[in-house]
Amino acid sequence: MILAPVLWSTAGVVTRHVERAAPFEQVFWRSLFAALFVAFVLFFTKQKPQFGRATLFSGAMWAVMFTAFVVALSLTTTANTLVVMSVAPLLTAFLSFVILKDKVSARTWLAAGGAALGIAWMFHSGLVGGHLAGMLVALLIPFASAANLIALRAGAARVDLVPAVMLGGALSCLIALPFALPFNASAKDLLLLGSLGVFQLGLPCMLLVVASRTLHPAEIALLGLLEVVLGPLWAWLGAGEVPGIATLYGGAVVLAALVLNEISTMREKPV
Repeated sequence: MILAPVLWSTAGVVTRHVERAAPFEQVFWRSLFAALFVAFVLFFTKQKPQFGRATLFSGAMWAVMFTAFVVALSLTTTANTLVVMSVAPLLTAFLSFVILKDKVSARTWLAAGGAALGIAWMFHSGLVGGHLAGMLVALLIPFASAANLIALRAGAARVDLVPAVMLGGALSCLIALPFALPFNASAKDLLLLGSLGVFQLGLPCMLLVVASRTLHPAEIALLGLLEVVLGPLWAWLGAGEVPGIATLYGGAVVLAALVLNEISTMREKPV
């Protein structure tokens, strides 16, 4: 599961090097390559997709996340987008408790609360900087993520939800297509967006689906916070997008909450 947020975190820096493709065209190509990659994996492994209610719902949530992420990046910074996404652990823990009746450990609540403090610190800085529109679009992502993790947990025992990633990519393509025309992407853009579709969407999202079969939704959401810390770092090193002081300090608080939670988890597990 740790590999998934590491791969997700590359989106910001790669997107900043796109030459001509507008945001919705980026959504289209990235989602298309993701859908094709998952379809290839399913064909190669001879899996027959089942499109029941759980798959359709999960696919719709993936589509919201795939689309809103790129749009948010076009309206605000990588750091601000990822920071808003970080409320996912709190939402996931709450929905898991309410819908699945799962017992959420005190350390998970404390870790999520600590992460929320770091997020609030960073959010205030972004709000003052005039990035409200982008942050509101980004807010769609943690809500969709939390709902998706609950659906994955609830449906994992009955149906393989890997095809939902393919469906999400296809739906995202359809959503973006009317706004993406006419296409202006250069060959470099297609190469970058194709790599994002495979390695930043398709592969890590499939890994998340597999991880959801054994890990608690709140644990997955907390591990996903690695993206929040690494994403701004790559954008800083690879695209010169310097995060603010509040982003750096808030990100440190988020990372500390994540690390402490995982250390506690490992100590509780039998050897």
